[in-house]
Amino acid sequence: MVAQSWLVFQLTNSSLLLGIVGFLGTIPIFVLSLLGGAVADRMDKRKILLFTQNAFMVLAFILAGLTHAKIINVSEIMIIALLNGVVMAFDGPSRQSVVVELVGKKHLMNAIALNSAAFNSARIIGPALAGILIAGIGMSGCFYVNGISFLAVILALLLIKTNGPLKQKPSTHITKDMIDGLLFIKGNRIIMILITMVGMTSLFGVSYVILMPVFAKEVLFVGIREFGMLMSSAGIGALIAALMLARLGDFMHKGRLLFVSSLIFSFSLILFALFKVFIFSLIALVFLGWSSVTAISLINTLLQVLVPDGLRGRTMSAFMFTFAGVMPFGNLIAGYLANWKGASFAIFISGIICTVFFAAINIIYPQIKEL
Repeated sequence: MVAQSWLVFQLTNSSLLLGIVGFLGTIPIFVLSLLGGAVADRMDKRKILLFTQNAFMVLAFILAGLTHAKIINVSEIMIIALLNGVVMAFDGPSRQSVVVELVGKKHLMNAIALNSAAFNSARIIGPALAGILIAGIGMSGCFYVNGISFLAVILALLLIKTNGPLKQKPSTHITKDMIDGLLFIKGNRIIMILITMVGMTSLFGVSYVILMPVFAKEVLFVGIREFGMLMSSAGIGALIAALMLARLGDFMHKGRLLFVSSLIFSFSLILFALFKVFIFSLIALVFLGWSSVTAISLINTLLQVLVPDGLRGRTMSAFMFTFAGVMPFGNLIAGYLANWKGASFAIFISGIICTVFFAAINIIYPQIKEL
């Protein structure tokens, strides 16, 4: 991801095109994730994941080959990003909802946190390694390494055994399954609020990532190595959050920590936008990484505990829909604002909107804090 975003900016020097590539990479999740959730509730999730991870690997090698042959252009990157999004629409709901089949509800918070720790360890190592590899073996080398890495994921999936599919007998038509899932979510106010919080974070909160190459180059005036450090800083904060949550386990009143972390996330966005010194930007990103993973992991856990087993895939598809599916529109908004007034302005406005929204939720729905 680091190498791809740097490659797009290198080819185009356009923050708007960075936003468009981000949009294409996630818009299929907006369109197809609810279908992916219905499929997850009908089928063996492990088999779905084996298919999607193989598809990711093939796309990674195609990107590597095109870059290595020096025939890559931004339109081809857009097509590959779009196809990755299609695969993610089916991968995400199964990957999120299979966790409870592996560990049960009692250890769900620990499992989600440890899963997040593994993911964010890669966020720390990957960007820093990308800076070194781009200088050493080039962009294509990074993409080849990415493709090879999927072999480990596929092997792990082949070795995994679940505790049996926790799903209900599907209806005769998959469309009815999708509608039933949406009606369940609509009828549960707590679940609706949690999913809305995810959607707001996705629309205005996480688009700072897509603007990072612009921020590094045009605000902080640093190169690819420092860009990797910026991305790794958010990963460090995220890893700290994941390990903290794994240590806490199934604690009481998760909703209180959810509100605190959401507000810290909003304030950190504002500070990151205002800072023009590299070291201060790194510190702000640590807090951004910590607070975002804390909030999203807590919402993930609360959703999976609150829903019936037979609706978990569809509920987690709604989680994916509002997180990754809404993200393309956030990327477009951020790309437009950055193109108009600069990356700092775009991130600052996002932070203000998130602050107002989460403060309002805290006042209007205090019952969330008792979850």
